[in-house]
Amino acid sequence: MHRLAALLLCLVAPAAFAMTADELAVKNIEAKGGLDKLHALKSLRLTGRMRIQNDTLELGIVTLVKQPGSIRYEASIQGLTQVQAYDGAQAWQINPFQGRKDAEKLSADDAKSLGEDAADFAGALVDYQTKKYKLDYLGTEDVDGTDAHKLRVTRPNGDSVTLYLDPDHFLEIRTIERRIEHGVPLETVTDFGDYEQVEGVYLPFYAESGRKGSTERQKVQFEKADANPALADSLFQFPTNTHSSSPATK
Repeated sequence: MHRLAALLLCLVAPAAFAMTADELAVKNIEAKGGLDKLHALKSLRLTGRMRIQNDTLELGIVTLVKQPGSIRYEASIQGLTQVQAYDGAQAWQINPFQGRKDAEKLSADDAKSLGEDAADFAGALVDYQTKKYKLDYLGTEDVDGTDAHKLRVTRPNGDSVTLYLDPDHFLEIRTIERRIEHGVPLETVTDFGDYEQVEGVYLPFYAESGRKGSTERQKVQFEKADANPALADSLFQFPTNTHSSSPATK
């Protein structure tokens, strides 16, 4: 009788302890520091290094985020700085590596992807209901030896991101972004690590990403984070001149 009871307990235990997608989202937000601290992070400056082309090139990088919905990326090497930015309406870039020193406006698809980066800079599960994202739990999947919780977030425009949460800490260890860009579905795999606390919020300081199915990877290691810096709106807006485009020293 005792053996039968033990067997029944083993059979019902997985269902009893299973978590829903909503519960996992709450766990993720709590692990990052909680909604109050996440909402208090109104702006962010991250500086570090990025390695590309099989680690043969290293660039200095700066990422700026300002809520609601503005983002700016910089990548510098040998005195040249590439900029991509979005102010909530218009996306633009300066790409001296292609011989272009003046700012040029980017397509609606580019604006969409940058806007999603800005909205989800602390993770797609943060305020997912307010952003009208659809959330589904897809069970668990092995990620380099970790039996991770698998969630899919679908945005109103049809783009989606699949998140893999560590079963112990409930932080993202991998995401797969699926976006339609210029009519073509593209998937990007990103692995996260080196979580550090910034003004009470845990953010990944390391990310390794690349197109799904490709061996080419870019590796980002942030070295410094500034919480709630004063960032002028002009840093994200299409510039009237290109001589004030480097915020790294501001």
